[in-house]
Amino acid sequence: MLTQLFLRLSFLGAEWVLWLLVALSLLSGTLVYEKVKFFRRNPSGDDEFATQLYARLVAGDLPRARALISESRCIERDIIAAGLEALPRGINACGEAMLAAKAKLRPRLDAHLALLATIGSNAPFVGLLGTVLGVIKAAHDLGGKGDPAAVMTGVFEALVATAVGLAVAIPAVVMFNVFQRRTRQTLARLDMTVHLVLAGIQSEPIGTINTPAPGKARRTS
Repeated sequence: MLTQLFLRLSFLGAEWVLWLLVALSLLSGTLVYEKVKFFRRNPSGDDEFATQLYARLVAGDLPRARALISESRCIERDIIAAGLEALPRGINACGEAMLAAKAKLRPRLDAHLALLATIGSNAPFVGLLGTVLGVIKAAHDLGGKGDPAAVMTGVFEALVATAVGLAVAIPAVVMFNVFQRRTRQTLARLDMTVHLVLAGIQSEPIGTINTPAPGKARRTS
C-alpha cells in the first residue's frame, strides 16, 4: 500500500524537482544580492580613517572626532558613536557601549548566511532526488511501452536534475565562503576599532607628558 503510494508519486518524474531548483536558484541570487548591497552600503573604514580618528581622540578633540564619524559611511561609525556617547559615564561605560553596539551589529553581518549555506549543501541532493525519480519513471515506462528510445530520453531528462542541482549549489557555496570571510574580516576590524578608541581616549598628547627634573623620579599617573 505504502509502496504503491510512493511509486505513484515517483511517476510524476523530475520536472517538479527542476522547478524547485529554479526557485532555490532565485532565492540564492536574492540572498547574494542583499549581502552585496549590505557590504557596499557599509564598507569597512580604511587605515587613514583609523589614523585620523586616533589622532583626534589623543588630542582630546571629541567634536572633530564626532564630525569625522558623521562624515563617514564605514560600518564602524555606529560603534564609535555609541562609545563616545557613553564616554561621560567613564571609560568602562564607553567600552561596554561599543561592545553592545558590536553585538547589535552581529546579526546583520550574519544575515542570510545560514540559508545560503543550506541551499549550497542541499541543492545537489535535491537534484539527485529528481534524477532518481526520473529513472524510476523511465523504468516504469519501459515496462509499459517497451520503447528503449523513449526510456533513454527519460533517463537523459532525469540526469539534467543532477546537473541543475550542482549548478545551483556551486555558486551558493562560493558566495557563502566569500561572505563568511568578509564577515570575519569585518568583525576583526570592529574589535580593532574598540581597542583603538579606548587607547586614544586614555592616551595623553606627547606635549602634556611631564618630564622629570634631573635627579627626580618620573611622575606617573
